[in-house]
Amino acid sequence: MNRRIVTHKSLAEGEPRTIDNYYDKLLKYIPADVVAAWIVVSALISSASGIAAATFLWVAFGIGVILTAVWTWKLASLPGKATAWTQILISTGAFIVWVFALGGPFATLSFYKPLYGALLMILYTLVVPLINPPEG
Repeated sequence: MNRRIVTHKSLAEGEPRTIDNYYDKLLKYIPADVVAAWIVVSALISSASGIAAATFLWVAFGIGVILTAVWTWKLASLPGKATAWTQILISTGAFIVWVFALGGPFATLSFYKPLYGALLMILYTLVVPLINPPEG
């Protein structure tokens, strides 16, 4: 399944597809597969004994950020189309927001409060589907 956001621009170029609505864009912008992998990885790290869990969480988070960008690039690529940079950035941002909301390595920071993450996740998730990427 291709996850590229379909906009008016795509249809203007004659592609036989329908425009993505709010819900379609929500599903394509939030990298649920990478977030699910993060939940498993962070649970494994947090349950391991005798390791520097915070360090491992930060490293895993960095890998997750890179993986999200590459994964979105791969799944949103179409032959003959410009790279979907807007979608890549929004999906990578979504991963960061979801990890922040779940705590992860951010929970080790003195300023972190779960409420901040929850509110940010709600706001981000509601707002990003309103964005139509210029790449089409």
